[in-house]
Amino acid sequence: MLDHFPQISLVDRPTPIQRLEGLERSLGLVKRGIKLFAKRDDYMALGGGGNKLRKLEFHLGEALRDKVDVVVTMGGLQSNHARLTAAACAKLGMRCELVLGRAVPRDDDEYEHNGNMLLDALFGAVVHIVPEGFTTASWADTRAQELQMQGCKVRVIPTGGSTAVGCLGYAKAALEIARQEVSMGLEFTHMIMANGSSGTHAGMAAGFAAMGRAPGFIKSFAVLAEAPESHRRTLELTRQTLELLGSEQVIEPSMIAVDGAHRGAGYGVPTKAMLSALQLMARSEGLLLDPVYSGKAFAGLVADLESGLYAQGDNILLLMTGGAPGIFAYRSALQGA
Repeated sequence: MLDHFPQISLVDRPTPIQRLEGLERSLGLVKRGIKLFAKRDDYMALGGGGNKLRKLEFHLGEALRDKVDVVVTMGGLQSNHARLTAAACAKLGMRCELVLGRAVPRDDDEYEHNGNMLLDALFGAVVHIVPEGFTTASWADTRAQELQMQGCKVRVIPTGGSTAVGCLGYAKAALEIARQEVSMGLEFTHMIMANGSSGTHAGMAAGFAAMGRAPGFIKSFAVLAEAPESHRRTLELTRQTLELLGSEQVIEPSMIAVDGAHRGAGYGVPTKAMLSALQLMARSEGLLLDPVYSGKAFAGLVADLESGLYAQGDNILLLMTGGAPGIFAYRSALQGA
């Protein structure tokens, strides 16, 4: 299904699926007969790990095929996608330029210079901070034109790598999970993840749909745009990815589940539920969630579990998408929790 697409290996092995028995005890799920699992997409060797490496396998596969000199991508100051693009380019010997905007209403030192921002520079990326009044997309296009005039061959990767090509990374992940279900002797009745630029949910939905499995068991929690826009974009990307795969599967709007209840005041803005969720995961399992994406998704899952949404016999898979370096940009919020 995917072998004919240009790709480069950045994820060197299938990421593990881990039973979360400590959380099952903490949340009283043992007596309810509900099992929790985590798909550990934070558990990757390159650049601190994270879900964006799956998308970059296809984006950078195309870039290498096309003999690109410079990769330009964009995001917020604490973008995990930017960090991993910088790391992957360092590994592949490609120049990387990051165009970053102030997507979160903060200008303190720990946010602007710690976490992913610190690592971007360590990986050797050239970082451009977009002035107020400009968009990262327009600034990146202008920078690409400047580089082209200098004789460089440039590839611009959009925010989060969330195009149909990038979504192929999570269509591939869906195949990986399906194989793991077989080896584990179970089927996941629900899958939970964050929804930022929508590519992870869309790629996963397209991958399962292409295998003939309706993707309605996947639920994402919007953390960037409001839920209606996140739903629209996820549906659009899912359909585009299926078309790219050559699949004739039809995706109806009702097959894409996006919940906006845990976005809070906006992208990257902490919520009490997210801070509690980070502590619960850390103190029950010794695992780290990031405060922008998986932290809010897990907060949503905990709320749904407490409301009685799930039933005996359910196997719930939480997609942990990485982003732990971002924790260090949220020291003040975590210490005050």
